[in-house]
Amino acid sequence: MDTTGARSPLKRTVGSNQVGMRQFNERIVLQAIRLHGPLAKADVGRLTRLSMQTVSMIVDRLIDDGLLARQPRVRGRIGQPSVPIALRPEGAYTIGIKVGRRSLDVLAMDFVGHVCSRDVLEYAYPDPRVLFPALEVKLARLNETLGERTRQVVGVGVAAPLWLGGWRDFLGAPPDALDAWHDIDIRARIAAMTGLPVEFAKDTTAACAAELVMGQGRGIHNFLYLFVGTFIGGGMVIDGRLHSGPHDNAGAVGSIPVAGAGRNDGQGGAKQPTRQLLHAASGFVLEQLLSDAGAPAAAAHDHRALSPEWWRVTEQWLDTACPAIAGALINATALLDLEAVVIDGELDRQLVREIIRRTERVLDGFVWEGMVRPQLLEGTIGADARAMGGAILPLYAHFAPVHELFLKPATEAGY
Repeated sequence: MDTTGARSPLKRTVGSNQVGMRQFNERIVLQAIRLHGPLAKADVGRLTRLSMQTVSMIVDRLIDDGLLARQPRVRGRIGQPSVPIALRPEGAYTIGIKVGRRSLDVLAMDFVGHVCSRDVLEYAYPDPRVLFPALEVKLARLNETLGERTRQVVGVGVAAPLWLGGWRDFLGAPPDALDAWHDIDIRARIAAMTGLPVEFAKDTTAACAAELVMGQGRGIHNFLYLFVGTFIGGGMVIDGRLHSGPHDNAGAVGSIPVAGAGRNDGQGGAKQPTRQLLHAASGFVLEQLLSDAGAPAAAAHDHRALSPEWWRVTEQWLDTACPAIAGALINATALLDLEAVVIDGELDRQLVREIIRRTERVLDGFVWEGMVRPQLLEGTIGADARAMGGAILPLYAHFAPVHELFLKPATEAGY
């Protein structure tokens, strides 16, 4: 088992002392502006239920700290012209690192969530003897790009599979190439490398965090998130909060058994091997099918998968993947009462939409008695979701309130 130092990025406690309450209120104000965009002080007060005097003091203090900035007055409305208050992009920076089974991504993100530097290393499998020296080089290059802005970097977020040494046979790695991961604490290793605080999350949980903060999570509060990368995985949002579970492994949809898996052969013989969703709906399966047909494996993750030359292969994958996804979703809905399922991936956007369309068609054939069918939504972040989610983890650790339920829903506040 990997020693990744995994822990939930949102598990924090706040004391009831005056300093703790002041910091909590500051984070509520920052969260309101992050969720709703530039706001006048009066609007911040309505959203947060803080008094105008408290809001004014907090906003002025955060402006002095360089985290917020006043924007030009808005005229033409009834009453006095208002001055919107916005997040200041240069107020803080974070570094996101995605350690994947096929690639290493390193990026820097500013305070409003814009990626200002990005570097990628692709590989056949994640050999730590190659990966960590390459990571050091990429971090040095990122620091050169940021220059003086490195002083505003508040932390590093790492997104990686919980068991990087697993599924070795799927990746075609040499017998000993991935064994070293069992003794590596990724979080501690990168903390020593950077000298910065490091937050860790499962890669698809980090991707879910990106969708929560910057995508569909702005409008829905209970959803299952699916990400189709090398393997299919997921994350969970419950009551507007990222839910990582006691073992930091919530939303592990790839491990759900697919329909008919593990049954007897019907002739009194032994059980067939149990198949999981990852065996049917992962990008790696599409890579294999395309390779067997003579196409580059990388075509699974770009527009070539949709080309007339290779469409029959992609459709073969869809015919297996979408029913398997649909089966997993109906079970998840029965347990979790989902508002929505958000599907994204390291795939061409049109292919993501085709997965959603075909999965919807399969779901039409299910009996929904006793359940409310969730809507299927396209994710908004795409291939960068895991690395961007990693970069969001330090923003949550440093600037997000512990209980976002103190904020009024957008509809209640009139937005």
